[in-house]
Amino acid sequence: MAIQQAFGLAVRRLRFSKGWSQEKFAEIANIHRTYVSSIELGKVVISLEIAERIANSFEIPLNQLIREAETLQRVKPKTKAKSG
Repeated sequence: MAIQQAFGLAVRRLRFSKGWSQEKFAEIANIHRTYVSSIELGKVVISLEIAERIANSFEIPLNQLIREAETLQRVKPKTKAKSG
């Protein structure tokens, strides 16, 4: 898994844990809602400034958010059983 995908997954998990919609999170982080979607889907490579805004929104240090993404990046995706 690419780091931007893992980072997006970490952001999505944290957002869900807070019970926030993408709109609510975007408002708190002061970023556009469609950009939140792109981040969560791993479609964009974000700046350190945006990463810091995201971490601050969750009230966690940036290094904690990055560690979570790195942990998720190392997890191998489950493979589907072959049918037939």
